[in-house]
Amino acid sequence: MPGFDLDALVGAVRQNCHISDAQFAGDLTLCTFLLKMRELYRWENAIPLTQEMPKSEVGDWMNTRGQLWDDLESAPYVPLPLPSGAVDAFESARVNADLLARGYVYSGGYGRHCKPHFFLAELDRHERRDGFDIYVAGRELARDLEAPPGMYLDRALFIRTEALRRWLWEKYEEWRWSKKNEAMGRALATYPFADAPEAALDAMVATEQESVILHELGEALAGEELAQPWDDLLVTAMRSRAEIVLRAARDLYADCRALLPGLAERENPAALHFYFANLVGLRRKLAPDLVQAYEDWLASGDWQTISVAAEAGLAHWRGQIAGMLALHAEIGDSAPAAIEQRLAPKERAA
Repeated sequence: MPGFDLDALVGAVRQNCHISDAQFAGDLTLCTFLLKMRELYRWENAIPLTQEMPKSEVGDWMNTRGQLWDDLESAPYVPLPLPSGAVDAFESARVNADLLARGYVYSGGYGRHCKPHFFLAELDRHERRDGFDIYVAGRELARDLEAPPGMYLDRALFIRTEALRRWLWEKYEEWRWSKKNEAMGRALATYPFADAPEAALDAMVATEQESVILHELGEALAGEELAQPWDDLLVTAMRSRAEIVLRAARDLYADCRALLPGLAERENPAALHFYFANLVGLRRKLAPDLVQAYEDWLASGDWQTISVAAEAGLAHWRGQIAGMLALHAEIGDSAPAAIEQRLAPKERAA
């Protein structure tokens, strides 16, 4: 039986990341693609977030990466070499059975539009909540083009500290350019970004890591409750505007279930400001009562307003989602359009 070869494992995971990117990068808009490529280049070359990147070198790297993807677009995903034998790249639990005791964590699953996501990282810590394993990852050794800060797979939550750190820095830079988001300004003002940006970012990561855990926990609990009927409805609505409506509704339901009650319990103003700074677009327009609760909290400082709003929001979105599922059971493929008409008028009228 072979021993543990970290280099071989990293190479295999990176190969699968390249294959996934080769097959799905074309689904991104040009702007999103360029931003994610710059982020990936920064990660691969360990360039600090506060440092500018050389434009010509980034351009050359993009061309080389595109040529690599051309050769891999039809390639199969490779199994992962582990002491217990070769393991399929999507069998994360089996991979982690070998890795966790060695101080590493792995995930291989599917994200939006069925894009495979793979990552391998050093394990910072492991805990359990509500029957779910929570793995907080540190330094990443392999990742694909898209790196969400939090993921849920097979009763396990993966919190990616490096990805969270980059995402928070992007939020800071966006606000610094426009300074239009008042809630974001309030959140950032609690950290010393002007004098010590690295220390400020460290502190913000520590705060928001718990929020990511609570968000993913809410998603996991909602996923178990809604189960296959919701997945069937989502498949019916795939790549339509109704899919955006459905995902917004589920996000609000999940947040009212775990994240917002957790924010009220923590009584951390920076975390609450940051949540409402990111409650944007359709989700914000579908949740005026939550926005009002935040305004009431700003005026009074009473955390009970957040708890009450979360409880009311949970009941509201549980009822809305039950209605969506009943509609899908009744009229099948016509349900997404009907659901969009039910919710979207609030969005258009706002």
